Parts: sequence; C-alpha cells; structure tokens
Amino acid sequence: MTAFDAVLFDCDGVLVDSESITNRVLCTMLNESGWAISQEQCTRDFIGKTVRSQATVIEAHTGKPLTDAWMAEFYERRNAALSAELVAIDGALEAVRQIHALCDGRIACASGADRAKVEMQLTKVGMAPYFEGHVYSGHEMPRSKPFPDVYLAAAEALKADPAKCLVIEDTMTGVQAGVAAGATVWGYFPADQGHASAEQLLEAGAACVFGDMGDLPAMFDAVRKSAASASVGEDDEHDLR
Repeated sequence: MTAFDAVLFDCDGVLVDSESITNRVLCTMLNESGWAISQEQCTRDFIGKTVRSQATVIEAHTGKPLTDAWMAEFYERRNAALSAELVAIDGALEAVRQIHALCDGRIACASGADRAKVEMQLTKVGMAPYFEGHVYSGHEMPRSKPFPDVYLAAAEALKADPAKCLVIEDTMTGVQAGVAAGATVWGYFPADQGHASAEQLLEAGAACVFGDMGDLPAMFDAVRKSAASASVGEDDEHDLR
C-alpha cells in the first residue's frame, strides 16, 4: 500500500458536527418561503451540496427567485446558530493533532462550504492552528464538489501528488470529488449518521469506511508503517540480485 504524503479533510460532518444545525436553519427558511419540506427531506436533498447549486430546485418549489438577500439572511441565521451550538465531531480534534504530527504539518481542510463558515467553525472547535494557511473553499473554485477542484487546489498548495493524498469524507458528493482528484478516500460513517450509508460511500469510490474519528491516527499510521516495511523489503530484494 502506498504511503500518504498529505491528508485532506472535509469539514462539515467530518471535523465539526454542523450538518444538522445548518440543515435545520435551511429547512426553516425554505418553509418560510413556501416550500413545505421536512427536515428529513432537506437533509437528503441538500447534504454535501451548496444552497446556490440547488437554486433551480428551490425556485421551482417556492415560486420565488433565490436572491442575494435571501442567501445573506441564510448565512446570518446559519452562522448565529453555529456560533451558539457547534461542537467538534467526537475524537476529531485529537485526530487532527496526531495526523498533523504524523504528516509533518501537511494537512488541509478542503470544504464545499464558504470560507467564512469553515474558518469560523475551525476556530470555534480549536482546530484552526492545525490548518493555518491551508483552508480551501469550493466557493472559490471554478467548480465545487463533486468536481475535484478544491482537492486538487489543496494538494497543489501542499506540493503533494493527489495520488499520494488521503481524503476524509462523509458524503457521496465529497467522496466523488476526492476520487475524481485521484486521491484515496476513506469514508467516515458514524453509527448515528443518517444521510449516506456505508454502502453508498463505498459505491461512490471510498476505499474503506470507518465509524470513529478517534481511530483515524492509528489507521493512518498502520498504512505508513506497512508502506515503509514494503519499501525495506523491496530494497532487500534488490540487494540480493
């Protein structure tokens, strides 16, 4: 197995427990705009996607244009709720700290969300120092997930071959983006997660799935040691020739 030179993390649902908060605010505002959508359907339809990318769908159900003013209000209400309620995914802060050390700092956060949200969330849960200078937003790319642009930008900035990058994702859209970038993707699938099954993450291209972020450093280190051992074995074979 190839050793990884860098680790690229998604943010929402991987590092921070934000998705239920954001979708609650979105669901409330869509209902206020005339779309009688349930929280469950809102989660299914919007998880892993930007609101603006679904403008046609929203406008079809509300009968109103998705205006900049509506989006500004959404961001304001969303950020207020996140500021009040956001917590880190269990085990994520320690996992990031350890992976940062194991990778000599070559980690990045590559999210489909807007930069202000990502940076605010990382700061709130104490992860910002580990990603300083290496936060990438799909809003700033030509295309957002499921296209690979944000992961390719992160890999390039870290001077890492995408084929030697490990991506951590929790949605089908994100997994598809990592695979399209040429990276290896591990799907995070906690037991209480409800928007994508482990089977769906694997079908989208994840090399494996795991359910506890606290397990990530040991999994990563095992791959690193296995690759190092294989390299030593290859050197020994050359010595015998």
